[in-house]
Amino acid sequence: MATPASSRTALRSSRAFRWAVGVGAAIMVAIAIVLMFLLTQATNNRELYERNYGRLFVINVVVAGILLLVIGWIALRLLTRLRRGKFGSRLLVKLAAIFALVGFMPGLLIYVVSYQFVSRSIESWFDVKVEGALDAGLNLGRVTLDTLANDLAGKTRNAALQLAETPDTSVPLALERLREQLSASDLILWSGNGQLIASAGQTRFLVNPERITQQQLRSVRSQRTMAVIEGLDEPAPGTASNARIKALAVVAPSGVGSFGEPRVLQATQPLPAGLVANAIAVQEANREYQERALAREGLRRMYIGTLTLSLILAVIGAVLLAVVLGNQLARPLLLLAAGVREVAAGDLSPKPALQGKDELGGLTRSFAQMTQQLADARAAVEKSMGQVSAARANLQTILDNLTAGVVVLDEQGKIQASNPGATRILRVPLAAWEGQPLAAVQGLESFGQAVQQQFDDYMAERKLHALDHWQQSFELNAGTPDTVTLVARGAEMPGNARLLVFDDISEIVSAQRAQAWGEVARRLAHEIKNPLTPIQLSAERLEMKLTGKLASAEQAVLAKSVRTIVDQVDAMKRLVNEFRDYARLPAAELKPMDLNRLVGDVLALYAREGADGDPAHVPVHLQLDPDCPKIMGDEHQLRQVIHNLLQNAQDATEGRPLREVKVLTEWHEKSRRVRLIVQDTGTGFADHLLKRAFEPYVTTKAKGTGLGLAVVKKIADDHGARVDLKNRQQDGAILGAQVSLSFAVAA
Repeated sequence: MATPASSRTALRSSRAFRWAVGVGAAIMVAIAIVLMFLLTQATNNRELYERNYGRLFVINVVVAGILLLVIGWIALRLLTRLRRGKFGSRLLVKLAAIFALVGFMPGLLIYVVSYQFVSRSIESWFDVKVEGALDAGLNLGRVTLDTLANDLAGKTRNAALQLAETPDTSVPLALERLREQLSASDLILWSGNGQLIASAGQTRFLVNPERITQQQLRSVRSQRTMAVIEGLDEPAPGTASNARIKALAVVAPSGVGSFGEPRVLQATQPLPAGLVANAIAVQEANREYQERALAREGLRRMYIGTLTLSLILAVIGAVLLAVVLGNQLARPLLLLAAGVREVAAGDLSPKPALQGKDELGGLTRSFAQMTQQLADARAAVEKSMGQVSAARANLQTILDNLTAGVVVLDEQGKIQASNPGATRILRVPLAAWEGQPLAAVQGLESFGQAVQQQFDDYMAERKLHALDHWQQSFELNAGTPDTVTLVARGAEMPGNARLLVFDDISEIVSAQRAQAWGEVARRLAHEIKNPLTPIQLSAERLEMKLTGKLASAEQAVLAKSVRTIVDQVDAMKRLVNEFRDYARLPAAELKPMDLNRLVGDVLALYAREGADGDPAHVPVHLQLDPDCPKIMGDEHQLRQVIHNLLQNAQDATEGRPLREVKVLTEWHEKSRRVRLIVQDTGTGFADHLLKRAFEPYVTTKAKGTGLGLAVVKKIADDHGARVDLKNRQQDGAILGAQVSLSFAVAA
């Protein structure tokens, strides 16, 4: 809303403007009345008109100047508003132009009609027939003179053609003969530079005859023939006998004595005295008539000037009226336009409204009310959008931090959205595949087809069996070391979208399998160990009781059988002890430790064991990274891990031509992990065993229990370390196996 100070300033400006417009209109009306009075008096009294003509003219000029100044001031003000970009200036200009045009067109029509009426009325005051006769006489005289001049020019051209073949010695005689033929008073032959060559007639008796001008020479050369009437331009008493026709024609060069220079033949013929006198008389009469008609032109100019001034007054009045009325009409329109522009720019603050009783005032009030309603509605929408945005942000935060994968599909199975958990579990950047079918993602073809089939079956059976979701487990990269076990759940979303939620349960399955084997090992250790001791004792008691009572052959069989029983019982005890150790493996106590030092300590034992030159000894090569930082680990359990890996590596090289084991440590600064790597030169693992190598009781050794790698895997899981097992290959040939563990760095 406008402040009270600005409202008072606008009110004072509006009153001053209206007062100025009223005074200007009064002045113009007074001037118009004075002019009309003077015009009426001048029309009835010609002497008064002639006496006050100058005054009327000055008054007209002054009034026209004042009106032009007013027009200029208005135009400058509108131009200034336009340049400043003041809102509504274009509308004011348009309204002023419309009102001015409405006032100008009738005035212009009256002006045209009055102009024609004044012109025709004043013209009727004079004898039109006399003026017409004078004009006809002037035209007749001009036509007659032009005919005589053209006739003499043609004869002169023919004479020039005859003179072109005449030798210079015969020119005077030829000129005399041609003069008589042309009925000319003089006949002169000029050279190309204006020198007299020969003449015939009265000119030959003159010492200094009138020479041809250079302008005439240039004209005749360009036109070849020309005629000039002299003595009638400024007629004076006694000049009738001097009027004549002078014709000029170019004489083509003959090449005989003139060196090929073109010459000019001039013929002069006097005009008839009667014709000259009549022409001068008609010309003088027409001049006197025009001088007497001077008063008529002045009166007509006065009438036309007054009419023109009246038209200007009407136009200026229309413009001023247009400004006043346009301001009254434009004010509510400008108010509405400014409000609309602010609303379009997003400003829904309260808008001013006029209190008038007309329709435009009511329109401004309705617009202000509508703006207030829009502001209220926008506030409600913004509040709702804020709540929606907050809910969306919360949902997105939840999705981004979910460990489970979430994928939204359309009816055709195309990916619409996904969370980071889905990318982490599937190991594929699903954001780059949005808009593509899940079955088209590289590496997920079978998974995508199976999911689509599950959704198709669910959509077909959900109404029949009242299902709200489906759940199924899947395996990715089945039969490979990178096998991932998923449990997926699908449901329908609004808009025919489909929600797929899945989680990686590979670790859970592995843990459950390890827990199950641990339980099996515990029960086996309990159930098997108890009868082993009675069996061994019973066998030894039989041998003791029967020794010396049997023949030598039977005694040997008895001893061999007892020894076999005792050996197998010992083997069973060792197996049971390993089961017990696997089932009772304590929880890891993680502390900062130096992995390089621990590896060095363990390998020192293997070096002492092979120092005696035992051919069964397998050399172990050590390659430690000195930059490795300390890791978080349980030294006792990691010592067991290193023993198990070294023992398996040495056993794997048995019977190989190259028996060698390599132990390495590596520091990866980018991932902040330390790796322990054990490599052998054995036969490697079969493809079907790579997937199950870390499961209990899975082994390729004839005497192994299959618990070595299972223990390694369990200890690695307790340490939060990643275990990788693979075959080392080169050109398709297996060079051996490699086991690596990746540990976190101590804080």
